[in-house]
Formats: sequence, C-alpha cells, structure tokens
Amino acid sequence: MYQLKTKAAFDSAHFLSGYQGKCANLHGHRWTVEVMVEQENLQTEGVCRGMLIDFGDLKTALRQLAAYYDHALIYEEGSLRQATVQALQEEQFRLIAVPFRPTAECFAKHFFQLLQHQNLPVKQVVVYETPDNYAAYEEA
Repeated sequence: MYQLKTKAAFDSAHFLSGYQGKCANLHGHRWTVEVMVEQENLQTEGVCRGMLIDFGDLKTALRQLAAYYDHALIYEEGSLRQATVQALQEEQFRLIAVPFRPTAECFAKHFFQLLQHQNLPVKQVVVYETPDNYAAYEEA
C-alpha cells in the first residue's frame, strides 16, 4: 500500500455552545490538518507515472480548504442569536456557519468528506487543535 501525507494550517476562532467548561467561550486555535491518501498501486501512465497522485494536487486541495477557514469565526448553525450574527456581519467579521459542532473530531470528518468529494483516495484526516492534542477520522 502506498501512502502520501501532507499538512496545512489555519487560524480561526470557535466556541462550543452548551459546553460546560472554558471552551464554551469564544477562543482561537492554530489548527493543523494532516491528510493521508492511500492506494494499492501507483499510476502507470502519463506525467504522474510512478506516483500515487501528484503531491502538488494534494497540497493544493488541502491548502484551499485551510485558506477558506483561515481567520474566521466558525460557529455551529443556530448557536448564535440572529441579532449577534447580524451585528458581527455589520462589523464585517468573517463568519462561517457549519452544520456540526466545531470540534476537532467533527472537523476531521468534515475535511475527510470534502477531500473525498474531490476524488482523492483519502485514508485518514488528523486535525490538531493544539500541538499536543488531535482528533483523527478514517472510514472502516
């Protein structure tokens, strides 16, 4: 089995609505996302002969995702009052509503699915919330 891995990072803020602890408050992270792709065989023809996939394509796909989430407030849909969202938008803050609780675990699955939809042979996605703490997702 052949594997490639790359990583990208982004800075963003989030909070965990309904959580009983420090993470209930708005705070930020330097998120690091690692993606591993895997295939049994290498390509046998064309410019990517002898490669699993082009490293450049993998890096570009992951960096585009990281760039989208960079320097934004990421929040779970419905967790902020509409008046709060409107006030933040009027201040021209960058907001991204997601349909899941913005935890490292949920981000790992989310990035896995987004990269998979780009026809990448994703094996695993790891999301570091801090340098020492991460969540991983892979399908069985």
